[in-house]
Amino acid sequence: MNHAQQGPAARQSAMAEQVLADGSATAAELAERFGVSLMTIHRDLDELERQGIVRKFRGGVTAQPSGVFESNVQYRLKTMRAEKAAVAERALRMVEPGMAIMLDDSTSTLEIARRLRLGEVTPLTVVTNFLEAINMLSDQRGIHLMALGGDYDPLHSSFLGVSCVEAIGQLRVDVCFASTSAVHGGYAYHQEQHIVSVKRAMLDASARNVLLIDHTKLARVALHRVVPLSRFDLLLVDDGASAEALRDLDEHKVTYEVCAKPPTATKGSDDRAGAT
Repeated sequence: MNHAQQGPAARQSAMAEQVLADGSATAAELAERFGVSLMTIHRDLDELERQGIVRKFRGGVTAQPSGVFESNVQYRLKTMRAEKAAVAERALRMVEPGMAIMLDDSTSTLEIARRLRLGEVTPLTVVTNFLEAINMLSDQRGIHLMALGGDYDPLHSSFLGVSCVEAIGQLRVDVCFASTSAVHGGYAYHQEQHIVSVKRAMLDASARNVLLIDHTKLARVALHRVVPLSRFDLLLVDDGASAEALRDLDEHKVTYEVCAKPPTATKGSDDRAGAT
């Protein structure tokens, strides 16, 4: 179909798909590809920004995160996959039959859920507010799935808000696996306050807390401090972490482990940064 003949909704959907796949694009590139004027492109991008799918910058648009902007979940699902797999493999070794664990709404912890589908660690109770994880585990025998309710946020594909925080407060789990957008100077950070409140509640509801991050999140900050890194019993990061970033963790007495990516994954790893 000729893009120029598409209606605005269909064009914006195709445009979002391209930007999520490529990470960013200029308005001129999009105008040429979709065969419409720059004015039309900017209207489309304004709408996509309003929906929280992208953020505009001078001359273009990006799906990549910033200190105040968290990436759309569809973008985060595609980034740093080998790195997330490496830390998830290590995290899974901490899960034993009979445990109750909590997973936040990060695509890093989703890799744990993906491995739990193999059914090798059962019986198990899994508590999560992440719709992606709920869908992944809903038909898994041997797993008692507890879905945390709240206000559905399509940007994060998760349930948030006061009711979610209150539901978490009624529980006590063995281990909480979580991720954040940035780690620096002894603190974990995230761009959005309503995400921060849910993560803090999850950490309060768990006997042990484990932070999963890919190396691009080290030495970065975002708008809101989540918690000091001392709130985590263990930080797991992939082997792309620089010596300087690891020294910062050492200086703040953070307990961490570096997780090696599989050799076959190292070359083809997606190098786009910063998605939880």
